[in-house]
Amino acid sequence: MSDFILPDIGEGIVECELVKWLISEGDIIEEDQPVAEVMTDKALVEIPAPHRGRVTRLYYKEGETAKVHAPLFAVEEDNGEAQAGPNAAARNMDTPRSETDAETAAPVAEMNEGQGEASEDFILPDIGEGIVECEVVTWRVREGEEIAEDQPVVDVMTDKALVEITAPEAGRIVRLYYREQESARVHAPLFAFVPRDRAVQAQEVSASQSSPSAESRPEAAEPQPATRPTDSAGGKGAYGRTPASPAVRRLVRELGVRLDDIPGSGKDGRVLKADILAWQKRGGNASSNEPASRQSDVAKTPSERAFASNEVRVEPLRGMQAVMARRMVESATSIPHFHYGDEIDVTELLALRERLKVHAEQEGARLTLMPLIMKAMALAIRAYPVLNSRLGGNDDEIHYLPHCNIGMAVDGKSGLVVPNVKRVEQRSLLEIAREVERLTLAAREGRVAQEDLRDGTISVSNIGALGGTYAAPIINAPEVAIVALGRVQHLPRFDAAGNVVSRAIMTITWAGDHRLIDGGTIARFCNLWKRYLQAPQEMLLHLA
Repeated sequence: MSDFILPDIGEGIVECELVKWLISEGDIIEEDQPVAEVMTDKALVEIPAPHRGRVTRLYYKEGETAKVHAPLFAVEEDNGEAQAGPNAAARNMDTPRSETDAETAAPVAEMNEGQGEASEDFILPDIGEGIVECEVVTWRVREGEEIAEDQPVVDVMTDKALVEITAPEAGRIVRLYYREQESARVHAPLFAFVPRDRAVQAQEVSASQSSPSAESRPEAAEPQPATRPTDSAGGKGAYGRTPASPAVRRLVRELGVRLDDIPGSGKDGRVLKADILAWQKRGGNASSNEPASRQSDVAKTPSERAFASNEVRVEPLRGMQAVMARRMVESATSIPHFHYGDEIDVTELLALRERLKVHAEQEGARLTLMPLIMKAMALAIRAYPVLNSRLGGNDDEIHYLPHCNIGMAVDGKSGLVVPNVKRVEQRSLLEIAREVERLTLAAREGRVAQEDLRDGTISVSNIGALGGTYAAPIINAPEVAIVALGRVQHLPRFDAAGNVVSRAIMTITWAGDHRLIDGGTIARFCNLWKRYLQAPQEMLLHLA
């Protein structure tokens, strides 16, 4: 069995729409037979079969987007003995095969332990633009376990987010192809399972093939319905195990304690980090039979244990942390950064936010300074669109982007991520506030959708939320500008009459790509943005 890789179908084309399948799974196809019609942005293209064979899997549904250089369908080479038609796979299921053929077809349709149940591979789908592999963080199932449709099966970490993979249909897991912490490939088998319908059919076939003389034999024990294995403590979740995030499970392993011993306060008994800390304060330990010195040791963090034993603790650079390191080096070394600092008097902005906050809460939104800062930025970008551009071609073109998608750096559970609020120039303050809250919560849980991470045009880093005053941010390429917000301080300033008054001052530091943005441009842009923030009523004159 081999995958047919969608070839180049036009210069510069990286994806296409699957318009129509001209075949079905199980069909016998001939060499050069039309297999599918795909639509690029230029033409309708007919894809021919590479050779004769039997189609075992179609990786896309009609209307979905197929990637160039990615598997389009799977085909098993045929010597002409197989029967054509959509049911060919079922008719040939019991046909003996040589060892070589079995190795070629595995693991798409393996016979499970000789029981007549044909397993099916779950192919890891595209989980983000440009992502070809991911790290298996936590398996939520075990081999032999029954699964329900849409049940969470595994958490995988890409270079952008933690992604939850769910079961495509009900069935039984027969094989996990990767261990935790191993790298899994996109478009490759992730796990094998026997669909529930197929398992039922196999039992019926087995019963129908029993010998007529079975009555004279000792009565065989009736097969017991498959049950889902549970954890040793019985489990508390919907699928027989204690619900907890990957980060909590990792902390539990580092502490050397059992997750089932910790009462969870979340939904369905979900164990939160706060539950672990509270459990430790109440005197929880790894085992009541362990020596006190051991109990004290497991209560320490890995860093504390490393210092206590004078050992060097080594951890691999993985996931988002590894990608952030690589991208920051690329950005810092390939983009000539220009930094510009200033301070903004946000006294009036804070007063406006206090007046609007109650009304926003009544509308189900939490209004912080960020939506106001983003809206003012989008208005200023109208006058200075180069701040919302990027280099194109061979770095010899300026592409002015049509929408202002403002990213915000969030220190999340899985590392630093920069989701962005789309089309800020078209949104109301309430809409921006809802998006900011949604993206912040998702980032802190490590579950930001890929769509929320794509197509950012300019970024904000709110280092002041952690107490910082100044920062020199690194541009989030291919964007051309980023601003770091310092913490708000109440400082003495002179008013128009020369009196010393207390004002709320926020420091800001811009970083611009000096290939596109010069000092004068970023200074004039910042002055306009600053004017909107210091006199927020002026924004009303320019709102669409």
